[in-house]
Amino acid sequence: MATGSVQVTHSGTSRWRRRTAVYGTVAEALAAAGDGDVLVLAPGIYRENLVIEQSVTVRGPQQDKDGPARIAPPQGVPLTVRGSATVQRLRIEGQDTSAPAVLVEGSSPELSELDVHTASAAGIQVRGGARPTVRQCAVKNASGAGISVEDGAGGLFEDCDVSESGQPGIAVTGPAHLRLERCRVRQSAGAGLAVTGEGSSVDALACAFTDVRGPGVHLAGRATAHLTECGVERTSGDGVTLDGDAVLTLTDSRVADVPENALDLRSRSVLTLVRTAVTRFGRNGLSVWDPGTRADAHHCDIHESTGDYPAVWVSDGATAVLESCRVSDVPDALFVLDSGSRADVVDSELADVRGSAVSVSDGATARLDACRVLRVGTGAWFRDPGSGGVLSGCDFHQARTGVIVAKEADPEVTDCTVTDPVEAGVYVSAGGRGSFTRCHVAGSRGYGFHVIDGCRTELTRCRTERCARGGYVFADFTEDAPPKLSDCRSDESQRPGADLRAAAPAPSPAAAVVSAAPLAPARATAPASTAAAEPGGTAGGPARTDAPAPGRPAQEVLAELESLVGLRTVKREVRALIDMIEVGRRRQQAGLKAASVRRHLVFTGPPGTGKTTVARLYGEILASLGVLERGHLVEVSRVDLVGEHIGSTAIRTQEAFERARGGVLFIDEAYALAPEDAGRDFGREAIDTLVKLMEDHRDAVVVIVAGYTAEMERFLAANPGVASRFSRTIAFSDYSPEELLSIVERQAREQEYDLGEGTPEALLAYFSKLERGPSFGNGRTARQTFEAMVERHAGRVARLENPSTAELSLLYPGDLPDPA
Repeated sequence: MATGSVQVTHSGTSRWRRRTAVYGTVAEALAAAGDGDVLVLAPGIYRENLVIEQSVTVRGPQQDKDGPARIAPPQGVPLTVRGSATVQRLRIEGQDTSAPAVLVEGSSPELSELDVHTASAAGIQVRGGARPTVRQCAVKNASGAGISVEDGAGGLFEDCDVSESGQPGIAVTGPAHLRLERCRVRQSAGAGLAVTGEGSSVDALACAFTDVRGPGVHLAGRATAHLTECGVERTSGDGVTLDGDAVLTLTDSRVADVPENALDLRSRSVLTLVRTAVTRFGRNGLSVWDPGTRADAHHCDIHESTGDYPAVWVSDGATAVLESCRVSDVPDALFVLDSGSRADVVDSELADVRGSAVSVSDGATARLDACRVLRVGTGAWFRDPGSGGVLSGCDFHQARTGVIVAKEADPEVTDCTVTDPVEAGVYVSAGGRGSFTRCHVAGSRGYGFHVIDGCRTELTRCRTERCARGGYVFADFTEDAPPKLSDCRSDESQRPGADLRAAAPAPSPAAAVVSAAPLAPARATAPASTAAAEPGGTAGGPARTDAPAPGRPAQEVLAELESLVGLRTVKREVRALIDMIEVGRRRQQAGLKAASVRRHLVFTGPPGTGKTTVARLYGEILASLGVLERGHLVEVSRVDLVGEHIGSTAIRTQEAFERARGGVLFIDEAYALAPEDAGRDFGREAIDTLVKLMEDHRDAVVVIVAGYTAEMERFLAANPGVASRFSRTIAFSDYSPEELLSIVERQAREQEYDLGEGTPEALLAYFSKLERGPSFGNGRTARQTFEAMVERHAGRVARLENPSTAELSLLYPGDLPDPA
């Protein structure tokens, strides 16, 4: 029973008929009340189930100093409203998990300042066509939903706070329509807002869904919603999810601090974003899946990814449109995958992208109009057969490569500009096609248009300027299928389309890269002095960029190898291999068969033992013997070869291989490409791509893989073709204390220092005491020791007023660093 009392003011048609009465229970007061009466509950606990069917006003105490009026029955629904009542300032406490705490049915009451603190099926349930107005209510329900609207109901909720619900904070099940204004949902165990079922809809203004243990907003089953000036932040799942023909419009809103997808659409759902910010997401900022699914974003900002996934993902036949949007500070900006998938990007900016700004694969299509692509890895990458689209009027600035076309992809690129790329403005390989019309490449540190593998790319009225390695560079073309150029221009002395051939009598079998877009098939790149001169130009033209300076004789390079400290076994192995190659070359010149010698090597052993130096000298020797065209060294590791997404690894590996063409590709710590717990690791893709490239271009590049002995055995077993591609393994051993001393003595001589009396002996003792674990630096340790001695010597001599030449030169045992 009640521990308080209820005062009822009975009102009549005239003032003199009004009277006041006091009742012991709310039920008695309601039984005596008529429409228009006012019931005021005194502070206390009312353990009864209230059912209000009249048009009355029921309110709790005006002041909180004596506590609230608590409606707390042991079971059932604490408060049921079926009339046009006004209910204010009550605390509702339910204990029945099979019933709601507040039930509104078939009426339009006004509820305000209710404190619903319960363990019920729902905090407030609206059903049966009811249309309440609910203001400034707080709902905390650990067992079920905070607010539930269903069965044709609706209503307006203003300035309400829903927290710590055991299920969705607000659940709307169709047919039903709810309007929310300035409401907050916090720490719900389901979605912050869940709208499901045909005919269900929500209009929300200035609402916040935060710290939700699930998605912030979830729509499914043909539900619709309009959210304006709303925030979805700090969810444990996706920020917003749409499924099953759901439709959502999100305007002037914010989705932030989401560990999964910020916005995830599937199964023919439709999302419209207007002036909305999406930031700090762990997977995709916008993820669009399945045929018929569509996302339209206008004047939106998607930025600052916290994960390693594309900001916008479109796949399985879905469509996305970005108009006047900005995507920035992300690993990749836009990935479009699968046949039927399409992305249209208009007047938008893609900036500060670590990987690809746009990636199109598996038959998808992308169209970019008047877009700005700034400071990215790859501007636009069309990856494989059937992938294509249109780039029109776009500017690519400071990309590693502006546009990549590979594997029979066939985009149209018109009126685009690529400025200041690192490697190439346009790169086409592996059967890629594409047509480029009125495109301009300027300030490239590499190539302008770089087309290899005889790709059937068409260039019309294109222009290049200030491209360091050539404006138009083609390779692997044949007489009957030359590259297609029409009215292209360049600031180079050799006009685009010039017939640039090598005059060398015995061209290298390596596929050559010839600048100035040759109409004849490319041969070996010759020194500038031997190239045929085009009328009106200089001999060789831009080909001089790729032609190396005359190399050192083999004996001079071998002498440098012999001068290296230690490495007796390594020197013997390298010399034996060089002898085999040299004798094979001479046998060929004599018309005899030469033994096949695979020049690829495996270097095993601890770090700091000279593996990179030996690889560099090996490349020089092969170039001096005419086996390699240039002999230069390109050093890479896992980070240079392995991409973050499917397909990106193959192209990175191919690009590294291309940079090493004519020289040595040195892969340090190659075992990192085959980790023990590989799982879905993309390192294996790099290995598979490398094996194929080594077979397809066996004479163009020498590959050396290096790493610890045991780990390299795992690497060689990663692919059946790996071990067969490498002729031999050369083992590098730790330097002995005497060899480390020799390295220090050599460095001292080069830097014009001398070792004082007792210093060589002290160094031997020092190196003998050093702990030699797997990370022992060997030559690096010797160099660091010398540098530390020079630093300590400087600190000692700086305090002398007039040091002598000897004092400025001599290093003593006291200059040695602490062995620790």
